[in-house]
Amino acid sequence: MREKLKFPLRFKILVAQLLVVTVVLSLITFTMAKLFHTDKTAYIHDLTSTMAVHISEEANSLLVGYRERVRLFARVMAQEGGEERERVLRTLFEEFPEFIMVSRRGSGAEETVYNSGTLSEYGLTKEDLQKYRAAHPLPARLSAGEPYLENSTLTPKLPTLTVTVLDGEEGRPVTVSAVIRLAKLQRLAHRSRVFETFLLDRTGTLMAHSDPRKIAGHLPPLWRERLKKIQSPGMTMEYEERGKGMVGGFAPVRVGGITAVVQIPKSAAYLTSREILGDLLTLSLLLLAGAALLSMVWSRKLTRPIEELSDATRVVAQGNFQVELVNSSGDEIGALASSFNTMAKELMSREKSLKELYGQLIQSEKMAAFGALGAGIAHEVKNPLAGILGITQLSLRGVDEGHPLKKNLLIIEKETKRCKTIIENLLKFARQEQVEFTPVDVTQVVADALAIVDHQLGINNVTVEKDLEEGLPPCRGNANQLQQVLMNLMINAQQAMDGNAGKVRVCARRGEEGTVELTVCDNGPGIPEEVKARVFEPFFTTKPAGKGTGLGLSVSYGIVKDHGGEIRIENGAEGGTVFVITLPAGEEAAAVA
Repeated sequence: MREKLKFPLRFKILVAQLLVVTVVLSLITFTMAKLFHTDKTAYIHDLTSTMAVHISEEANSLLVGYRERVRLFARVMAQEGGEERERVLRTLFEEFPEFIMVSRRGSGAEETVYNSGTLSEYGLTKEDLQKYRAAHPLPARLSAGEPYLENSTLTPKLPTLTVTVLDGEEGRPVTVSAVIRLAKLQRLAHRSRVFETFLLDRTGTLMAHSDPRKIAGHLPPLWRERLKKIQSPGMTMEYEERGKGMVGGFAPVRVGGITAVVQIPKSAAYLTSREILGDLLTLSLLLLAGAALLSMVWSRKLTRPIEELSDATRVVAQGNFQVELVNSSGDEIGALASSFNTMAKELMSREKSLKELYGQLIQSEKMAAFGALGAGIAHEVKNPLAGILGITQLSLRGVDEGHPLKKNLLIIEKETKRCKTIIENLLKFARQEQVEFTPVDVTQVVADALAIVDHQLGINNVTVEKDLEEGLPPCRGNANQLQQVLMNLMINAQQAMDGNAGKVRVCARRGEEGTVELTVCDNGPGIPEEVKARVFEPFFTTKPAGKGTGLGLSVSYGIVKDHGGEIRIENGAEGGTVFVITLPAGEEAAAVA
């Protein structure tokens, strides 16, 4: 009779323990990898859709502005009056330099005006534009109120867009067509280096792309089918593109039939997932090796710690990462417990990071809504301001030097221009555009800001003092924006005093290493330490509901950063708050610009 093959009890325990640990760790690894992959997939889809919606909203605001400007050109071209009409048209081309040509056709007559400066800059002529239009006629039928958009690029150096609007004058249809530079739309496609961003029209023609060489090119016919599947803004799809798996977000632009597309290869999107899976597999192998060694040496003591580990892993699998195993030994079991605790803490940290990222996405949506609202208000207000400015300038021509009204008219002209600039800055803040910088006299900026807020501070029992060092070097920047920053800080100081008498002091002096330092300090109640870290966040405010938007200091922070400067908060020697603004001056300012 053959003798039975015997296995030591220690070996049986080892095999049993290895089997249990293998199953448990496999389940943990699989569950964690699946959960992370699911979260990563949802995050990539949300991010692509959010970016597509943001690009769509900004493109819509830009195209609505173009449509209104085309109508403004049409109204001016419809007027009679030789030199005055020509002057207004030149002014419009100067104010809207992206416009290259505007053509108005109605009642059998056609008139075309050109931006000669831009044409000569890019080596084009009026005849080039006319030949292109003759070879590419506009559609015979256009929808009233809905602009027709067409990529009309003649040269890669100057990508252009044709915006055509069907307008009406006393019941007679008038077609107005404008050739506009694609620079602003193109900037929308350069927002990210990771995501491929582009704008398509109904036919699949590229209106803007992160690669300028692809503008005006056509995507494969399959893209038309994808565009037809879009049912809502921010819709995402997974598809194959040039043999690569892609994740794409789609958002239609409400004006012109354009669609914003943001896509990323799956290989790039899930790179982190593969790395984490490899780390988890490596960690699992290490844990198995440790379990085998401990089973052979401490088979009796191994049972209880493994049970505790098994219970803890089930808790983690349920989403509760606040688990900590008691490390009661200094051997491999203790190392296993420490590794598990580290893993749980890392998972909890990553879950917290995901929640913070989700909050940032919500904040980004708020900023997009603010940008759309600000753009709408700005467009409504700019036209009346343009009328006021025009009437004021006409009135100035009829007033002689020394006339009492001349001074008042000059003030109206200056303040109207400043209001117009502030509105344009609101648009640029919402769109994150760059403003034009010129040499700025900091002393004059402080004087202009004090002249505006001095009365408001005075009626609230707040006195203003200034200490300006003579001979300060100029800074390169935007005077209106710097003036806005100083006004925000002084008005915030007055509001912080809540009607009590106080003092605000504005100082300007030379700083270190070729800088100019502006200081706004008050003797108010000051800012609590827990609030200082958040005062520059958008929409953060300590004021009661309805009395503050939380945008004043965030806008000021953005302006100072755009000027290459720094802004910080300090405690006053006698209480109150001190805001210190450091701006580059002289050659340093030119380098920043």
